[in-house]
Amino acid sequence: MAGASEANSQAPPHIAFLPTPGMGHLIPLAEFAKRLVLDHRFTATFIMPDVPSDAQKDFLDALPAAITYIALPPANLDDLPPDVKIETVITLSIARVTPALRDALCELRKSANLVALVTDLFGTDGLVTARELGLPAYIFFPSTATALSFFLYLSELDAKTDCEYRDLPEPVRAPGCIPIHGRDLLDPVQDRKDQAYECLLQQTKRYRLADGIVLNSFEHLEPGAIKALQTPEPGKPPIYPVGPLIQTGGSDGGAAGDPAGCLKWLDGQPRGSVLFVSFGSGGTLSSEQMRELALGLEASGQRFLWVARRPCDTVANATYFTDEGTNDPLAFLPDGFLERTKEVGLVVPSWAPQVRVLSHSSTGGFLTHCGWNSTLESVTLGVPMIAWPLYAEQRMNAVMLAEDVKAAVRPRTREDGVVGREEVCRVVKALMEGEEGKTLRNRVRELQEGAARTLAEGGSSYRALAEVADKLKESSAAPTGV
Repeated sequence: MAGASEANSQAPPHIAFLPTPGMGHLIPLAEFAKRLVLDHRFTATFIMPDVPSDAQKDFLDALPAAITYIALPPANLDDLPPDVKIETVITLSIARVTPALRDALCELRKSANLVALVTDLFGTDGLVTARELGLPAYIFFPSTATALSFFLYLSELDAKTDCEYRDLPEPVRAPGCIPIHGRDLLDPVQDRKDQAYECLLQQTKRYRLADGIVLNSFEHLEPGAIKALQTPEPGKPPIYPVGPLIQTGGSDGGAAGDPAGCLKWLDGQPRGSVLFVSFGSGGTLSSEQMRELALGLEASGQRFLWVARRPCDTVANATYFTDEGTNDPLAFLPDGFLERTKEVGLVVPSWAPQVRVLSHSSTGGFLTHCGWNSTLESVTLGVPMIAWPLYAEQRMNAVMLAEDVKAAVRPRTREDGVVGREEVCRVVKALMEGEEGKTLRNRVRELQEGAARTLAEGGSSYRALAEVADKLKESSAAPTGV
């Protein structure tokens, strides 16, 4: 196949982005695309591996005009068992659309000055396709430097370990990272016999096919892991820390963007007095855990704004694709809870304008599932955290935030995995009124200032993004083909 035509080569450099399922993956990838478009004059196309949901369509339609999207025919996954893990679903959904991806890239080459493909962390089949087409390919890694270091270390760990990682006598230490006990590693490595583990291992081995890895973190937050990642090593692609990239724009905070009235309620609360409680778009609790959390919040006496979701059957069984059903989440709260706490708390069903809540002057803490998007929002806006991980790599994030970064306090769980009401009360009071909370607030303020510096002109993330842009522009002048 010939390279771009002479006419196309005079057009702005164009990037194809391949997200994998889930808004949590799409949002930071889109923020990276926006920076290339707005700051470095690229154009872009998102190649969606399935028909976008209504929420995804709304999100994509709101992006700058230079960013368009197309949808591939969805993969047939009917042969997968009902209990298949999400990592397997994501991996196979990308692997099975690669012929259509190849066709889409070839068509883009005819109409645009296509210079590279950027996939997210589970899209490495796209790297193989790009290689076949002679197209530069990059990974956008939307999680921590700690997780990326572990991903690049996993094949070595796999080769030298016979048992399950949770049974190792010593914690696992990826290069540059705090030691993490095997039980706190991400979900798909908890059962090495499951297909999800093999899928992840295959994905991480392909990382070395990338021309570079763009990382949504920053030096001031994870200096040890980033230093290790940027240490030259044969076969390891260059690492570009460009974070923190968080969602910008969107609602103005009016009634249409805040149907539950969160911001109006916050306006009436004292400065720094409210604990924001939210477990992200895919985070749900068991009925028992929801009850213990409610009673612990009540016992703490602290003000709170809680985004409640309908409980699931088990504490740690949430997925990216949660079925809300028609049940009112508030109906699962303890009897009389809403009445007893109406002077200090507000519980809203399913959604709140998170960035605007975190940036509100009345918000003084964030009880979070430790999803990386939420964590970066909290750090960037200077809000200390209670780390309450649920799934995916969130336990790794919680360890890093509480023990290494020291920007969060982590509650202790009972033997049955539930955080009891007494422990909820303890950590909430510690964060909102104790000396520990003051220490965490000071630390997060330092991180907030570091985030601002790194994104400003001349900062490390500013320079890393410019370096990626320059690399991509270099490839726009080079003819490619197969």
